[in-house]
Amino acid sequence: MAGLTIRNVIKSYGDVEVMHGVDLDIDDGEFVVFVGPSGCGKSTLLRMIAGLEEISGGEISIGDRVVNEVAPSKRGVAMVFQTYALYPHMTVYNNMAFGLKQAKTPKDEIDRRVQQAAKVLDIVDYLDRTPRALSGGQRQRVAIGRAIVREPEVFLFDEPLSNLDAALRGQTRLEIARLHERLGSTMIYVTHDQVEAMTLADKIVVLRLGHVEQVGKPMDLYSKPDNLFVAQFIGSPAMNIFNSTVSGKSVSIGGEKGVGELQEAPQNGVVVGIRPEHLTTCKKSEAVISGKLELIEQLGDHIIAHLIRDDKSEFIVKTEHFAEFSRGDLMHFTIDADRVHYFDEKSEKRIS
Repeated sequence: MAGLTIRNVIKSYGDVEVMHGVDLDIDDGEFVVFVGPSGCGKSTLLRMIAGLEEISGGEISIGDRVVNEVAPSKRGVAMVFQTYALYPHMTVYNNMAFGLKQAKTPKDEIDRRVQQAAKVLDIVDYLDRTPRALSGGQRQRVAIGRAIVREPEVFLFDEPLSNLDAALRGQTRLEIARLHERLGSTMIYVTHDQVEAMTLADKIVVLRLGHVEQVGKPMDLYSKPDNLFVAQFIGSPAMNIFNSTVSGKSVSIGGEKGVGELQEAPQNGVVVGIRPEHLTTCKKSEAVISGKLELIEQLGDHIIAHLIRDDKSEFIVKTEHFAEFSRGDLMHFTIDADRVHYFDEKSEKRIS
């Protein structure tokens, strides 16, 4: 096992720079998730770590070894791809053993590693089957097993669950979390799904347009996003964003009451962020925001309510059922002042 260090890493395609001086430290044994929208550079960064993409500048180290010029097979990493990439004519056993055979690993050692990985992944009973006799989740476990038998220093996962249906994604996500707990290996996982990021990661790296926007523990990013982009990307449903009026230090978003006060009067305008789960129904006289109920999504133990304000802007509330309200009703909401997020309108940076 090993940690990983990235220093001022740049990636260019011709004159177009797509990764802009990325700096990152990943500790030995950490589960780190790269997350961001399509085109943010998360898979490109992962492929540079794997050696599948050349870096245009900077330095990548695995453990104490700089690997910029090291071949992918010599870096001590194993990668699990979005597609299973299994050999259809080979059994599960031979798919998992193939790389070791190519590396001239002794037969007894190959068998030990394959049997051990199959036990960890609960696929011992499938070793004699071919991939076409397996479900999607089982095939992905075989792909993960093929990585495990290499006994790498770092595991790399490139959106491994995106081809699975919702139920299998949840199940396989749990299996990957258990795998990390058992092996204690350094794992880097790429996804565009922030729910996967929140549930799996020790540390999340949020990327946008080739820049690292924020690095931190899942709940740190949820509770104290550094900027407006992270605030809206982390959390499901996304954070509600409101324009505000500011009088001195007091901030209002159009309700009967203000949402709170800043520590000092801002130099620019202020954007207010409120998470849907932090809004609570109240009387009109107590409201920080009001809106007409447009739509209710019934999700079992809670609902997602969509509301529209007088200025036609929309916001969302996540709550338990409110039986006394129906579509078209005017509703009023309050919030604990400590739950409000403030951002500079110009820079989009968080305001303390």
